Amino acid sequence: MARGAHLQVDWYDEPHAYDIVFAEDTRAEGRFLVEMLRVHGPKPKRGGQRRALEPACGSGRLVCELARRGLSVVGFDLNDAMLDYARSKLRARKLRARLEHADMTNFRFEGRFDLVHCLVSTFKYLLDEASARAHLECVARALRPGGIYVVGLHLSDYSRATASQERWIARRNGTLVTCVTRVEPAQRKSRLERVRTRLTIERGGKIARTETRWNFRTYDARQFARLVASVPEFECVALHDFHYEADVPRSLDDARADCVYVLRKRARALSPERRLFRASARS
Repeated sequence: MARGAHLQVDWYDEPHAYDIVFAEDTRAEGRFLVEMLRVHGPKPKRGGQRRALEPACGSGRLVCELARRGLSVVGFDLNDAMLDYARSKLRARKLRARLEHADMTNFRFEGRFDLVHCLVSTFKYLLDEASARAHLECVARALRPGGIYVVGLHLSDYSRATASQERWIARRNGTLVTCVTRVEPAQRKSRLERVRTRLTIERGGKIARTETRWNFRTYDARQFARLVASVPEFECVALHDFHYEADVPRSLDDARADCVYVLRKRARALSPERRLFRASARS
């Protein structure tokens, strides 16, 4: 490989570097999730422990954070390297959580949860409407009535004609990670956007460079609202952004790209007639 070139790999196979890149927001995200559960979630059962589920839990950042905050946590992922890393973090911190290998579109766990969460646009890996709806249906089945699903994603501006780029630099215990993510303009017809992430990992005097390319499914505010409306168990009760400020709500529109939706499971799903009425009112 040429000097300075990037090795084509899946960046999820670098769980330590991935964990370092996203670590900065972990405390804020954990605090926000607990507050959303307090404000919008079901009343806690007397003497019972709040239960949280994280689809695509990755390196276990939030699994550990919510376990540290006293919740009973279950996480799952398809990447075994991530799961092994998350288990090692739990052991090192003397925390307990259940981690499983499972798919976002087809999962079922024993018991019901008060909180399900999926942040940093992971939801957009579900590349078609059927997969996204299947995921939401699985989440609805996993939640208690009144339970909440907190899902964060970047909305797409279909009028934007140029690529966007973000850069993060983070360090931990002698490892320096530089992450550069480039997102190509969203394609309205295919509902896809191309993404490229480059990692530069410096540790022990050595430098490794990796590059990962994939597609995300795209949503604007109306498209996401339409998807949620197709799953009658859910209602949207709050909207925030990636600053994770629980006392600063935002409006349901395209004014900001980064959105954190709080969806609550209804005590009783809407009837087909009521769903038709709501859909007609929005059109």
